[in-house]
Amino acid sequence: MIGLAMVMAFALPVQGARPTERCSAPTALPAELTGWSAMAPVTASAEARGAPTVAPGRALRVKLSTNEKLRFARPPVKAGAAATSGGMIAVTVEAAGRYRIALGENAWIDVIAGTTAIESVAHSHGPVCSPIRKMVDFDLAPGRYLIQLAGSRSATLPLMIVRVRK
Repeated sequence: MIGLAMVMAFALPVQGARPTERCSAPTALPAELTGWSAMAPVTASAEARGAPTVAPGRALRVKLSTNEKLRFARPPVKAGAAATSGGMIAVTVEAAGRYRIALGENAWIDVIAGTTAIESVAHSHGPVCSPIRKMVDFDLAPGRYLIQLAGSRSATLPLMIVRVRK
């Protein structure tokens, strides 16, 4: 029993673990997020008009801009402090369903259709001891959406958009 306590006391934190958790090994990701480790680089736009279009199902390492350079399509619900980063990417949804946006770091997510903000339907943390920090779900119809990211303390943000339910 004492040996187990010593192992737990010296276990190192794993990226994505919440601050009070200690992990000895990363947790396997759900099937829809298995592509998380193969991230493609993309640079988010500082303005809505130049937002690059990304495809659901592909993990991305999104390069962000500093907060003072951002010109959002509509003000984010939580813009973040001056020393934070953000940006915009677009996604085209081919089939209606519930889509999850998973982030590897904390940031605020707004999904915009035209000029209308889409309400999220669920929020959660990533699996314990995984590299995923935050997951937010949205019910989306076919169409093009602008994803506004704000308040990131990092200059890059791991991100993946996946369809989780019809």
